[in-house]
Amino acid sequence: MSELPRGVTVRRDAGLYGYERALRRHGIEDIAGVDEAGRGACAGPLVAGAAILPPGRAGIVPGLADSKLLTEKARERCYDQIVKRALAWSVVVVSHDECDRLGMHVANVEALRRAVALLELPPAYVLTDGFPVDGLGVPGLAVWKGDRVAACIAAASVLAKVTRDRIMTELDAVWPAYDFKTHKGYITDVHTAALTEHGPSPVHRMRFVNVRRAAGLEPGVGELGLEPTGIESAS
Repeated sequence: MSELPRGVTVRRDAGLYGYERALRRHGIEDIAGVDEAGRGACAGPLVAGAAILPPGRAGIVPGLADSKLLTEKARERCYDQIVKRALAWSVVVVSHDECDRLGMHVANVEALRRAVALLELPPAYVLTDGFPVDGLGVPGLAVWKGDRVAACIAAASVLAKVTRDRIMTELDAVWPAYDFKTHKGYITDVHTAALTEHGPSPVHRMRFVNVRRAAGLEPGVGELGLEPTGIESAS
């Protein structure tokens, strides 16, 4: 399903918890949100999170918002509250090797499915961020900018982002030349310079054009009129 059940409406000013409240008014409980972190990075794993928040005051997470809009300390505080309050939550880590093998879109969808499947409490409905995900086994809705308008998706985004940031900080200790702890595997000027100087590390994703270029597997910038990019060239 890619639309709300018949009779369910959500007002634009309903706030972060509006989707869950609207669904519960129509008898739909145990609503899961699912989201990922790291799809656009060219190094490190892809991480997906899923969360079911309880109804009422118990499910209101202080300071909760889209993980990308929160500071690192605020995300950590929200993470602790989500783990404490959630009826069920899960995190799935997809390695850089599996991302290369599957392609980023397939890896992303598979990670979201796994995260929902790992929830100890099977959801009755699933809200996803941005695009529909089939194969979840229950009805669901893709919500545009869902991590900014649906609490359970925002909670899932925090779980995924905090988990992935911790992993990238650990990887920085192993490969300090790339400064993973700062940019978390996304392309920045510092990351690009490190790739140029050192070539790819063992945790870089070889499907990405800029990584293959650093490995000498793609023409350099200017040789074929190419512009620097971190986008994978094949799926």
